[in-house]
Amino acid sequence: VFRNGEGPTLWFRADMDANSIKEETGLPYAPRGPQRLPTGVEVDVMHACGHDAHTTWMLGVAKTMLAMKAHWSGTLVVYGQPAEELGLGAQGMVADGLWERGFPKPDFALGSHTAPIPVGTVSSAPGVRMAGMDMLDITFKGRGGHGSTPQMTIDPMVMQAQAVLAYQTIISRTIDPQAPAVLTVGAIDAGIDNNVIPDTATLKLNLRWYTQEVRQQMIERIDTVNRGVAIANGVPEADMPKRVMKGSANPLANDPALVAKANPSLAALLGEGKVLDTFPSVMGSEDFQEAFNTLGTPYLFMLVGVAPPEMFAKAQAAGQPFPYSNHNPNFFVDLAAIPLGTKANVVAALSLLRKDD
Repeated sequence: VFRNGEGPTLWFRADMDANSIKEETGLPYAPRGPQRLPTGVEVDVMHACGHDAHTTWMLGVAKTMLAMKAHWSGTLVVYGQPAEELGLGAQGMVADGLWERGFPKPDFALGSHTAPIPVGTVSSAPGVRMAGMDMLDITFKGRGGHGSTPQMTIDPMVMQAQAVLAYQTIISRTIDPQAPAVLTVGAIDAGIDNNVIPDTATLKLNLRWYTQEVRQQMIERIDTVNRGVAIANGVPEADMPKRVMKGSANPLANDPALVAKANPSLAALLGEGKVLDTFPSVMGSEDFQEAFNTLGTPYLFMLVGVAPPEMFAKAQAAGQPFPYSNHNPNFFVDLAAIPLGTKANVVAALSLLRKDD
């Protein structure tokens, strides 16, 4: 918490978590081995969404804003947020008493995220920018047994396979084609041995949506599919599939007034055409805003380019929207984006806290 005289309070976030992905970039700072989860399972890890860059930007913002104290007035709070990838971090901080611990309440909030657009460009646009999101687990309970006697079992492996295929029609045959929605099954946790039919199988789902109506439609249809699959496989009523809702976040919507304040300064820093104020909304999601939704705090969230411009141009020429994607084993942050990303965030912060002169 950096207090610098009278004025508004700005909270600036960096998230910290990585993904369970084995990095293939070959970079010298790539992870050197797996990490052990609290469950005891070892998994490969990678900063495949650029959160290491976000943390570096945060440190740069703090250092630079302190060096430029003569140019702004108010209070700057910088903070590291866990568990953004799970949609649990911001809400978890609030549930842990964030706003009852004596921190100054924010007048504005600011955050940014890497994007595989050219280094030197920033997306800063008003209104709804990112989709809402849910993480949920579905557990099918069957009756395990020997692989050679499937007639004596109720096979949850079959049920989860049938469910995964049936889910694919939820978007295509239930949701209005003009309403954006995504349903992804990201993981299946079931069985160990080749010749053992397990008792249970768990599917890990991810939903993206822009309206509560679409969200509710997807959840209701998932429940219907699960129950139908279970009944068709002879599951008794007491063992119907269980749905557990985990992380969630509402759509992210930038405050137009804050965008209007920050963009001229960003344009002065980056140059003409480098501030993308009409960049399309994305189906990616954030939980940044969930820290402030009970306070009604206006916020600005930017996407900062981290891809080498020549690589981006080559991808565009080949008809690809981006040279690589987040959450990909080959995702990386061009080192030129570290100082530029810091500068862009500093300029945005200064535009909100600068003195009248």
